[in-house]
Amino acid sequence: MLLGFKTELNLNNYQRTQLAKHVGTARHAYNWGLGLCLGILDHNRLHPDKKIKFPTAIDLHKWLVAIVKPENSWYKDVSKCAPQYALKALREGFAKWFSKKGGRPKFKKKGRDDSFTLDGTIKVLEQKKIQLPVIGILQTYEKLPIGHCPKNITISRQADRWFISWRIEVSTLVTEKNMDVVGVDLGVKSLATLSTGEVVNGSKSYRKYRQKLARLQRRLSRKVKHSSNWYSAVIDVAKLHRKIANIRGDTLHKLTTYLSKNHATVVIEDLNVSGMLANHKLAASVADMGFYEFRRQLEYKCKLNGSSLIIADRFFASSKTCSNCGHIKQELSLSERVFVCEQCCCQIDRDLNAAINLSRLSSNRIHACEQSAADGSG
Repeated sequence: MLLGFKTELNLNNYQRTQLAKHVGTARHAYNWGLGLCLGILDHNRLHPDKKIKFPTAIDLHKWLVAIVKPENSWYKDVSKCAPQYALKALREGFAKWFSKKGGRPKFKKKGRDDSFTLDGTIKVLEQKKIQLPVIGILQTYEKLPIGHCPKNITISRQADRWFISWRIEVSTLVTEKNMDVVGVDLGVKSLATLSTGEVVNGSKSYRKYRQKLARLQRRLSRKVKHSSNWYSAVIDVAKLHRKIANIRGDTLHKLTTYLSKNHATVVIEDLNVSGMLANHKLAASVADMGFYEFRRQLEYKCKLNGSSLIIADRFFASSKTCSNCGHIKQELSLSERVFVCEQCCCQIDRDLNAAINLSRLSSNRIHACEQSAADGSG
């Protein structure tokens, strides 16, 4: 299976300037193409009898070479792949918008999601060196996977640090499992409650650094825009955002690795994260836990470690169902942290009750499959 490999680059000032030029060129090409595409859409809406064909990525690149490059000589200082891949990403964004799988592409801003992609002659020279077209040889802090020559690479910037990433082919490593099935109930109070009774607390990194982040943002708002002090304040805010994300990611990586390596079957809920974020009282806490990232990591790690992942239906009443007798409560408020069954009078922690119900879902599915197979053969 294909996995993404990402590591930090060890750069000098000249190399940082080169990468910044590539990022700026890719952003300029993207914004130019976006403005052109939006103009074509407006023209087609106002003049339905004189419609212009919406351009492909190849059309955009041809127009860029003919119109934009002659007027901007600094395009020649960077690789042609940087603006080419930027226009390709723009066209893919419009395709998602047209198919209603995403929002309309937005103009890029300097310092926000800075990245560019290159292809061509890319070689991993040594354990900590990689050669790229136009840019040359770059050094990394950690060892690179030797023997994997990537077809294309992506270089991105986070605050004042640069990272390189590409995809590598890895084989599935089936690990020895300690348990057959585990149910995982995600929550805001604690990150995850397992059907075994284990409780994993979230890092809550945003809550921990919220006041410091507000203080840095206030300091940024008082600076003169685009001054030296303003740029320094921008970097300080970006560094703290990166630290918050890294702490959250570390907690999620440890939990998902533990689940995928030690359990043959993992059962989780299909949470409506976007709907939960719409609740302004819970949005900050939900985002601080990283539910979407938890599911993304668990999906590829289960494939990597030979585990099966079962995602329960979004409307499966895991919290309202009694794990002892199966009775389903009609109403259960969020403030009720202890589940009390009306029929068998069982009292159990709300999250643990939901995790147990999720763990039993896998055996119910297997039983249903066996029953349907028996009915078909009969």
